[in-house]
Amino acid sequence: MPETPLPPRRSTHIEFDPTTGDVALPAKPIAHEPQLRPRPRPQLPASGPLPRSVAVGSAARTPDVDAPEGSLRTRPASGVPTLPLALADIDGPGATPPADTADAPPAKRRRSVLIAMVAVITVLLGSLAAVTAGIASSMNDRAAEAAAPPAPVAKEPAPIEFAKDSPAAAAGAGPCTAVRVLSSFENAEMVENLAKAYNGKPRDVGGRCVTVTTSKSKSGVAADDAAEGFARLAADVRPTVWLPDSSMWIASAGKTAPLGKRTLTAYSDLVPAMPQSLVDAIGWSKKAPSWAEIFRAAGDPDVWTDAGHPEWGTFKLGKTSPLVATSGAAAMLASYGVAAGDVGAVTTDDIADPDVRRRVHDQELATSHYMATPEHFLWHARQAEEKGSSADYLSAVIVDEKSIWDYNRGITSRDGVTRAVGRPPADPLVPIYPTDGAYAADNPAVRVTGDWLDGDEMAASADFIRFTQSAEGQSVVRQAGYRDLNRDVDEQVAETAHLSAEGASAQLSTTAVVMEAAQKAFPDVRKRANVLFLLDVSGSMDEQVSATDTRLTLAKKAVSAALDHFTEGDDVGLAAFAQDPNGKLVPGQLTPVADIRQTKKKFVSELNGIASMGDTPLYEAVDTVAKKQAASWANDHSNAIVLLSDGENDTNHDTTTAAQMLKTLEGLHHENTPVLIFTLAYGADADVKALKDISGATGAHYYDATDPTQLKEVLGDLVTSF
Repeated sequence: MPETPLPPRRSTHIEFDPTTGDVALPAKPIAHEPQLRPRPRPQLPASGPLPRSVAVGSAARTPDVDAPEGSLRTRPASGVPTLPLALADIDGPGATPPADTADAPPAKRRRSVLIAMVAVITVLLGSLAAVTAGIASSMNDRAAEAAAPPAPVAKEPAPIEFAKDSPAAAAGAGPCTAVRVLSSFENAEMVENLAKAYNGKPRDVGGRCVTVTTSKSKSGVAADDAAEGFARLAADVRPTVWLPDSSMWIASAGKTAPLGKRTLTAYSDLVPAMPQSLVDAIGWSKKAPSWAEIFRAAGDPDVWTDAGHPEWGTFKLGKTSPLVATSGAAAMLASYGVAAGDVGAVTTDDIADPDVRRRVHDQELATSHYMATPEHFLWHARQAEEKGSSADYLSAVIVDEKSIWDYNRGITSRDGVTRAVGRPPADPLVPIYPTDGAYAADNPAVRVTGDWLDGDEMAASADFIRFTQSAEGQSVVRQAGYRDLNRDVDEQVAETAHLSAEGASAQLSTTAVVMEAAQKAFPDVRKRANVLFLLDVSGSMDEQVSATDTRLTLAKKAVSAALDHFTEGDDVGLAAFAQDPNGKLVPGQLTPVADIRQTKKKFVSELNGIASMGDTPLYEAVDTVAKKQAASWANDHSNAIVLLSDGENDTNHDTTTAAQMLKTLEGLHHENTPVLIFTLAYGADADVKALKDISGATGAHYYDATDPTQLKEVLGDLVTSF
């Protein structure tokens, strides 16, 4: 069944035509005022001030229908300024006579008066003729205007009328055709609900029943897989439909990816979100800021002190990496727009401009650190609230509207995969809709067209995509916390998430070429890292994982591969820990935390030379190394430790306790020299609780690598935090 095309001029997003790299849809429809004929305007005096009663219209930032897609132009506010008519006085009785007649003889005066009277009469007759001609001309103009066709009035396109679903009277014969839908982590719940609703009705496509199943992957990973034709997956588990949260990932997959035409399913604006108390304190609940004001506040170390809340510390801005998450890409494009002076109209020339890049880098310094998904930030914000205040961890995070809805319902996810449901937060998140617009996730569904698919699978996939645009499918979209294809949002969702019914004031858009350029430039403009890798090298690391690798050799390979993420200006060092028979912490710091360009060779050499030894003084190692790392804290770097451990604290001498270690970590945080300790549980014997406590105390994230063979992938995800 053919896929239903969308009518023009609904809205635009981070959304592309993967074949041309162009934006597929124009901006959000604008309701236009009727086109009126201009009224005659009186002439103002050649000089001098305007009369006090003159009202001058103010300029307003409003979308211009003739502006480039996604841009804003300044034009006068609606309404023509009112200019009162100033007429010259006519001499009347008692007026001073002309100077050349005041002292003349009577006869001459009479002649002068007569001449003056004739002149006045002549002028009056001329004026009367002019007025009569003006009236006639005006009447002719009005007659012509009445006879002429009315000026065209721009109308907003009518809302999409969603067709009813058309299930079969009875399910087709088995075995059922499988439709395997791959989603992003961000929109997985919506896609699961769509599959459930589709499966809930009988389907018959080509005489066979249909069963839709779902899976999810990080957007950037899925795009890489699509570019390779999903070759790393067995043919019987490759997706038949890909439904990422943004069309930018389809563009990222490239023109050679086995993908068909895309069909949009839902929208979610990508905006900064802040705890309600912070929004009120900074005044943005009364007047929305621009993107420039948001970045300026994030870079102001005294913003909360000036607002009367020094206990909130500095402004903590959370962003996801633009290499793996849509919200991070939106944040990066907004940053370029502010730096280039035109949000929503970023070009590749802007991205290549050294001055623009420098300004973007300066804005990125306000970022506390990056993460793979928005859920990571929101989980930590909720943990901080449980201990006192979410403001202790987060000031703002750039996120999709749906995630705000989840958070305010008490739904969080530590890993972006599993979800925990608790009570709603005391301090809910509030979306901030910047005055100069925002990007949106457009959730496109696209059929996979690989040669491993047969005709039945292709037809069944098309039928599922058709369902996503039906009235029933769009109802699922709204109930899942998204805007439907008319950009309408469920009232209860809007109330819980404090969403604007209309959403962003302007829908910003970009092209595939610009997005790709911004992603490639990210390593140059991102906030630099000050990172120490801290490896557990106790005896248990000698455990064999495969015929060729132990835990330690796999760890060395994973850390070595992770170094590729770091670039010029990143300071990276290496340390390891175990306890010798005398109770000494060994081997300690192996390479200094210094520019990776200069230290990489030594880093790799020392890494390869590590041998396992002794017991596991986990708490002492963390306590000791964290204090040292805090001493090198600087606000222009993300200061962190990457801790990898395969066991629990186990020593042959008395050493630091868990309570002492956690007290140290919390003290560093409150002294404004925080050290983020990202922890990896490596192997089945790792002390997961202790590692979660360590990362949680510092506001960093815990990663699960209890399957040692997954360490390289997990560590690759972790380093996107820098």
